[in-house]
Amino acid sequence: MDTHSALFEQGRKRLEALRQLPPRQETSLQERMLKLGITRRDFMKWSASVTALLALPLPFTNLVAEAAELADRVPLIWLHLAECTGCSESLVRTDTPNLDTLIFDHISLEYHETLMAAAGWQAEENLEHALEAYKGNYLLAVEGAVPTANNGTFLTVGCKGHTGMQIIKEAAEGAAAIVSVGTCASFGGVQAAAPNPTGAKGVYEVVDKAVVNLGGCPPSEKNIVGTLMYFVMFGRLPALDMFNRPKWAYGARVHDNCERRGRFDAGEFVEKFGDEGAKEGYCLYKVGCKGPYTYNNCPTERFNHHVSWPVLAGHGCMGCSEPNFWDDMADFEKPLGRQLLHGLDATADTIGGVILAATVVGIGAHAVASVFAGSKED
Repeated sequence: MDTHSALFEQGRKRLEALRQLPPRQETSLQERMLKLGITRRDFMKWSASVTALLALPLPFTNLVAEAAELADRVPLIWLHLAECTGCSESLVRTDTPNLDTLIFDHISLEYHETLMAAAGWQAEENLEHALEAYKGNYLLAVEGAVPTANNGTFLTVGCKGHTGMQIIKEAAEGAAAIVSVGTCASFGGVQAAAPNPTGAKGVYEVVDKAVVNLGGCPPSEKNIVGTLMYFVMFGRLPALDMFNRPKWAYGARVHDNCERRGRFDAGEFVEKFGDEGAKEGYCLYKVGCKGPYTYNNCPTERFNHHVSWPVLAGHGCMGCSEPNFWDDMADFEKPLGRQLLHGLDATADTIGGVILAATVVGIGAHAVASVFAGSKED
């Protein structure tokens, strides 16, 4: 049996088991879609797009659709630690309801400090009840870094004054899977920037379980929903890269799929913001774009209903989905110059120098291949 057939069978069995569980939402997903004017055709198109996003063959579309309808059978506990809530904002703050936000509404969200009405002692009771009632079965999503200095006392949460470190360790113990949403939870983010007095760390450095890291400040809503859907559908974590990020979302460099890549290959660069090159959509490398060093699907998935992303809007990639980006990628509006990052030398004094240096480190591999192809034809 090939890999996809085995995975499909695993998904089918997983969904069959979920179907035996009682629904936790009073209103079905179909009823919710009907109220919002979302048709079945729209739903299947969304399912097909999520299937493609997860790098699965088209026959998995029906599994994705069924998983979305059964999402309320999977309890989700969402914790906030040292963060700005921007990752939740990325998912829920849309101008009109769409299927991504609808799926998030439909899933059995047992605890989310920002979205729930409960506060104080009632909120504490809700969390304690969810951790106990769904022990071993819930998906744990964490937003924000974990301060560890002084035994975690730089972050205390709730009326009981528990530290973030204490809360995450307790919650992780009973979780079926753990997802770090955003760069802060994944790698510490700005809280972990030098000199890092609070000892902020990514969740994976604090707990003893496997953690999926969704790097990005914030990550796109597609990467959040896609990861949730993968767990609902298969009951396990997706294939991960060396930094525990899903390969389907972080498997390619921003640079490789950027709409300005052709400008880079042609040696056409913005020299300063507002110049003629900027108006013509030239490459932003010389004004600090870190796309060649960053792995994410921002160019293809974008933000705000697939409308735009920073490079399309005119500012270079900041490398926010990479570990230690706040320190390693600065200055954000200047090229890295002769700083070495993951073995890449990004020297950029002249256009020819940019292309030559980029060629050596693989950034301009496509351009070099074209040159050699042309020489062979000659």
